[in-house]
Amino acid sequence: MNLYPSILAAKKRIHSNILQTPLFPSTYLSGLSGGKVYLKLESEQYTGSFKARGALNKILATPKSDYQKGFVTASTGNHAQGFARALQIAGAQGTIYLPEGASPAKVEALKSYPAELKFHGTDPLTTELYAKKIAQEEGKIWVSPYNDPLIIAGQGTMGVEILEQAKEDIDFVLGCVGGGGMMSGVATYFKTASPDTKIVGCLPANSPEMYLSIQKGEVVVIEEPLDTLSDGSAGGLEVDSITYAICKNTIDQYCITTEKEIAQGIQLIAKKHHKIIEGAAAVAVASFLKEIDNYRGKTIVIIICGANIAMEKFVKIVTGDW
Repeated sequence: MNLYPSILAAKKRIHSNILQTPLFPSTYLSGLSGGKVYLKLESEQYTGSFKARGALNKILATPKSDYQKGFVTASTGNHAQGFARALQIAGAQGTIYLPEGASPAKVEALKSYPAELKFHGTDPLTTELYAKKIAQEEGKIWVSPYNDPLIIAGQGTMGVEILEQAKEDIDFVLGCVGGGGMMSGVATYFKTASPDTKIVGCLPANSPEMYLSIQKGEVVVIEEPLDTLSDGSAGGLEVDSITYAICKNTIDQYCITTEKEIAQGIQLIAKKHHKIIEGAAAVAVASFLKEIDNYRGKTIVIIICGANIAMEKFVKIVTGDW
């Protein structure tokens, strides 16, 4: 599957409704590694997450004649916000299914949009499979958080921006992997536009489904997933997800981080750069710090994929009470 042309088409389709987020040079992290470290601040994107890209591309690519069917999605929050904003832009209607334990901060943010909210299940994959089944039964348009070429292409527009902004060779790009939509898109673009760049998939030890799947050679589903600060990437992927094969073919290496390391990533970015980031973003920061010897003297981009974290949790982490 060659998604490179689709990524370029997505950029044209969504650019007027998406922010080109900063590629921010981190003097502190550059000093630690002796190279150049940039933070791609998707935390500053509309809705506070890169997910605004893929959902908008999917909905704008859908013929308007099909809008009357209605759209359905499932999400722990970030994709849901991107989906809800996309509906608003397109003038369409839709329903969002969330797991019972979805982040309160993300649920609260969704209430500012007209999309209907429904809750089902206690983990993201259960919610996702249920919502997909409902969409099929009711003849509505299913908008997967990651398992869709149009979603992946939308997320891949971030890769286009990174190369345009950097204006230099990039040795490594680090980003969190959950269902794999973001890194599938970014990696696909880089493998064509900058094939020497190494792509690093970063995962929380409490929810490393994509890594386990790559290791086993088939999609692994964790029946009783553990809680993780990286709630935006938690929950695994469908057994038929196209992201599995894409990640297998385009991600060069993986790094697994503990909950303590993720918390330290949140603390570091807050204290050194005065920025709020969510757990999934901190997974990539923690991965860089954990394997910093690999990055000595190199040019690195760390994708800060979102900023949507409950304020109570954030305060506890940065004050050391977590």
